[in-house]
Amino acid sequence: MPAATSVLVVGAGLAGTATAIRLAEAGVAVDLVEIKPDVAATGSGITLQGNALRELRTLGVWEQVREKGYAFDVTGIRAPDPAGTVVAEIPDAKTGGPDLPAVMGMPRPELARILCERATEVGVKLRYGTTHTALRQDADGVDVTFADGSAGRYDLVVGADGIRSWTRRALGIDLETRSVGMGIWRAFGPRPASVTRTDLFYGGPSFIAGYCPTGEDSLYAYIVEPAQDRSTLSPDEQLAVMKELSQAYHGPWDEIRETLTDPSRVNYTWFETHVLPAPWNRGRAVLIGDAAHTCPPTIAQGGAQALEDAYVLTDLLLTRDALDQELWDAFHARRYERATTVVDASNTLAQWQLDHVQGDAPTLFRQIAMLTSQPA
Repeated sequence: MPAATSVLVVGAGLAGTATAIRLAEAGVAVDLVEIKPDVAATGSGITLQGNALRELRTLGVWEQVREKGYAFDVTGIRAPDPAGTVVAEIPDAKTGGPDLPAVMGMPRPELARILCERATEVGVKLRYGTTHTALRQDADGVDVTFADGSAGRYDLVVGADGIRSWTRRALGIDLETRSVGMGIWRAFGPRPASVTRTDLFYGGPSFIAGYCPTGEDSLYAYIVEPAQDRSTLSPDEQLAVMKELSQAYHGPWDEIRETLTDPSRVNYTWFETHVLPAPWNRGRAVLIGDAAHTCPPTIAQGGAQALEDAYVLTDLLLTRDALDQELWDAFHARRYERATTVVDASNTLAQWQLDHVQGDAPTLFRQIAMLTSQPA
């Protein structure tokens, strides 16, 4: 008998849907609530490393992901010169194993749709447009009140509701989320035939200008600049700023720039970071994914670490017969140091760029690849 037979999962992102799918497949009664009206309605693209693909395969969605995404095994480094000269081609580590691609890009809304449909297929009760307004724990369970007026009682509550987690606040956890000092422009659009992998341009007026193919007909492009307040810009002004910053980059960027015509497909956010010190649980409620740890996408491990959280948590819930301190100790032993190492490495890469320091990036990437190649 699993350690929990009824579970509420808050947040239908990667960590939340993965948790819900694995538990429901094993016969656990799972409610999944998402405050957004449609989880697939927002976002541009996502880069999934091999260890993320490994976890998606365990969820039974790999074939759909492979069909909708765009796989590649090499990352290019280009110069910010008039030709966009390729200065290096770096094989990406196959952290998910030799039978999976090293990297895959795909549209975030498409990945969200695939995971939510899988959750519904295996019996998860998914509700949009609501979240909890009160959590009351006792020794045997958690009583939950929802914003839509309903209520429920669960053995466990999993807070997978993102960087600004309402569950974290409801549990009285004070966690500082700080700006890394960088802001990123992202745009989603058509893929020129010349874009068959991620290329990164270092230097010029911005820290990084890059792109990632996300399908046969799509990509997302991004430019990383010093963090600044861009909140007063209209959508048209945001588009104009991103196009202006892109003028310094060439090669495929010359084709991409011409496709940047829709302001609604451009967004700007800051890189932020935090790690919640262990423990991540408070009694019968636990935080995973961005609610517990978040980092800049300099190593593209955010999604993978969220999926790993879900795998480890559900592995323990399904193989232990009690929701006790021994289970939580095992969870933190498998997740805390690993996730913290990834966050620290991501922040180190960002800081090197902020400080204009030539750090040993190849060694850092190799260390993270060796770590993530081993299942969580």
